[in-house]
Amino acid sequence: MQKGFLPITVEELNARGINRPDFVYVIGDAYVDHPSFGHAIISRVLESHGYSVAIISQPDWKDPDSIAVFGEPRLGFLVTGGNMDSMVNHYSVSKRRRQADAYTPGGVMGKRPDYAVVTYGNLIRKVYKHTPVIIGGIEASLRRLSHYDYWSDRIRRSVLLDSGADLVSYGMGERSIVEIAEALDSGIAVRDITFVEGTVFKTRDRGLIYDAVELPSFEDVRADKRAYAKSFYTQYQNTDPFNGKRLFETYDGRLFVVQNPAAKPLSQSEMDAVYALPYMRAYHPSYEEAGGVPAIEEVKFSLVSSRGCFGGCNFCALTFHQGRIIQARSHESILNEAENMTWDADFKGYLHDVGGPTANFRSPSCEKQLTEGVCRGKQCLFPVPCSNLKADHTDYRELLRKLRELPGVKKVFIRSGIRFDYLLADPDPAFLRELCEHHVSGQLKVAPEHISDAVLEKMGKPSARVYRKFADAYQRTNEALQKKQYLVPYLMSSHPGSTLKEAVELAEFLRDLGYMPQQVQDFYPTPSTISTCMYYTGVDPRTMKPVYTAVNPHEKAMQRALIQYRNPKNYELVREALKKAGREDLIGFGPNCLIRPRKGEAPPGKKQVKKPVKKKTIRNVHPKKKKAGK
Repeated sequence: MQKGFLPITVEELNARGINRPDFVYVIGDAYVDHPSFGHAIISRVLESHGYSVAIISQPDWKDPDSIAVFGEPRLGFLVTGGNMDSMVNHYSVSKRRRQADAYTPGGVMGKRPDYAVVTYGNLIRKVYKHTPVIIGGIEASLRRLSHYDYWSDRIRRSVLLDSGADLVSYGMGERSIVEIAEALDSGIAVRDITFVEGTVFKTRDRGLIYDAVELPSFEDVRADKRAYAKSFYTQYQNTDPFNGKRLFETYDGRLFVVQNPAAKPLSQSEMDAVYALPYMRAYHPSYEEAGGVPAIEEVKFSLVSSRGCFGGCNFCALTFHQGRIIQARSHESILNEAENMTWDADFKGYLHDVGGPTANFRSPSCEKQLTEGVCRGKQCLFPVPCSNLKADHTDYRELLRKLRELPGVKKVFIRSGIRFDYLLADPDPAFLRELCEHHVSGQLKVAPEHISDAVLEKMGKPSARVYRKFADAYQRTNEALQKKQYLVPYLMSSHPGSTLKEAVELAEFLRDLGYMPQQVQDFYPTPSTISTCMYYTGVDPRTMKPVYTAVNPHEKAMQRALIQYRNPKNYELVREALKKAGREDLIGFGPNCLIRPRKGEAPPGKKQVKKPVKKKTIRNVHPKKKKAGK
């Protein structure tokens, strides 16, 4: 392998002595050669197996010539929308256009199209009718079968059909992309590559489909929300690489889209090999003039310790993409990467993060997962930790200790999520103490998401009692260490199951806490999550029972405003919400009230409930936050 960036121009390709690349990789992001970017991993893995890759970054989707920069590749085109779903990248949950794109040089918005994978795929097909096209990345992975699309508010076909591609490489694609490359290189036609785990293919030959579960047809799920819910949950139960079944769905009675079982997880040595590839760990120098690529700042001095998550939050798509089985790198691999960081001219002694989707997951949740897979009908942590759960932070603590001792390292932070119910399940309190003593920068961000058990159940999150227990333990630990460190809870409004009643309950919790969040995440229905299925269908696909869902934008605005009830801009929305919820007792001058009456207006005639102010059992909120909105 040659050192340096992969070619993004013909001149750079020729400088490597390559006339025709094996693959041309079309990406929706700027080219950043860093292992936190999927396109960097896939292209470096291919390169390590002897294949040449040229990159077309953010082509002009209105100009077919932009896709023909390198001519026709020898084996095929690869396509990804980017590290982030292009629609989430472009639009807020209210469907307003965002102003900046951190994955584009200079943060400029508008350099990629909506539904980027579909647009790029069709652009390629205009120029190259028969060249193999393989799509992947988060956008394609979560749309691999028929799915609800929030932005158009309808069921869309598999992205494989809409893009004109030949294959989807879904999930983490290191295994599948190499197997696809080897098949193409051996002369196998792309239409005959139907055997690769972690892929989705299309066929008109029913005889090619074997040992498979038939899903409701596209026409059925488009016409019947309950059929969609059943189809989705069947997909959810078959995401595991060990016990997942092959699935297929029919279009117009003649065309079949077939999902092969997921690719097997990488072993530790395979993970180490992926992260040892010769990444430049920077954006391509041609972007310097535009101001660089903002997204690199978050990851430049961060370390990926693991991938996968057995947390099972219903609003998260990780089950469909990275899967529930934890894959971890060795200490040696991570320490080598950290040592290399210390020689970077911009390194100031601070490692910003050591983690993954969930920082304190470093091994599978139980012994059987690497041979039998995860359980289909139950979760590892919800509603309570499974009796087979191995809750042990010993390995993670040891890794963090080694990193702290590296020459040139002043501080090691943990900024990716800590799963506090898993932490509490560990009988050894040593990790919590070390976390507070060494790895918190004044504030620890955690994600209780809500405080109503009715909503938490729909989220797949632990009960509010568990969060309170953790908050108390965190406070006691910091007091013992004589440290003033605070919890910053992430909260979500309008999740399925939340009525105005539960939204008011959350506002009262924040009142008693003396804290108003500066940021609130309104539930965002993205493809391939249980919560999105609830949002669209109005039923819980696990039970098929009805679920209340706030779909009206005004009601969603009221639920969001209640979380930030102290903000004067939210006054009218909060007032309306309290009246609709029958909680006018919270409008007044009493200690329990959320807002005051309008100027010159008497408090509501309804007698206020004069309850004593609840004792603040959780006092570890940053004092500056208390002043917000006053």
